[in-house]
Amino acid sequence: MKSLQIGVIGLVLCVANIWAGPSSIQGIVKDAKGQPIKGADVRIESRDGKQVFGDARTDAKGRYISQRLQPGVYRVTLMVNGAVKASIMNTQTKADQPTQLNFDLKQTSASQASAGAKSGKHMVWVPSNTGSHIGGGWVEVDDTGNAGAGALNVKRGSAEALRQQQLTQPPGSVPGAGMGSGGSGP
Repeated sequence: MKSLQIGVIGLVLCVANIWAGPSSIQGIVKDAKGQPIKGADVRIESRDGKQVFGDARTDAKGRYISQRLQPGVYRVTLMVNGAVKASIMNTQTKADQPTQLNFDLKQTSASQASAGAKSGKHMVWVPSNTGSHIGGGWVEVDDTGNAGAGALNVKRGSAEALRQQQLTQPPGSVPGAGMGSGGSGP
């Protein structure tokens, strides 16, 4: 009996979705000077990018429209001369009403681009000192490899320098001892 009720509810939802009607995404694409861009491609695809649901090309006034879409969430990508200029990941469409999505491409100066660029978070493993019962830990370093506060033992070096250090150290000794790394001998 319960599975019959679930089946009826599912059928009602499917019929309601069919009656809801298609939706559309439309808008205007403008360049950095505020002028419409003719011939830009707007691609409507699944959020994961695996399925394309529609393509639209802008007209002389920069307008585009992609119709007959099912209500849902889409990724909308703008391409100008084959290059991706923008991608909006969560564009929501509703039944029987257009979704307005405009692209206004603004120029950024070099200083704005560098100020807006977020540097990545880089972590390096710092092993424990010999004789310590405290384990090693991860230390954050900046893009240039400089360690933050509290990470005095972190030194930057090449793989070749590390290999040479391993070859010259006697077995069982502390790597970096005597090189100013903060380690202590056995």
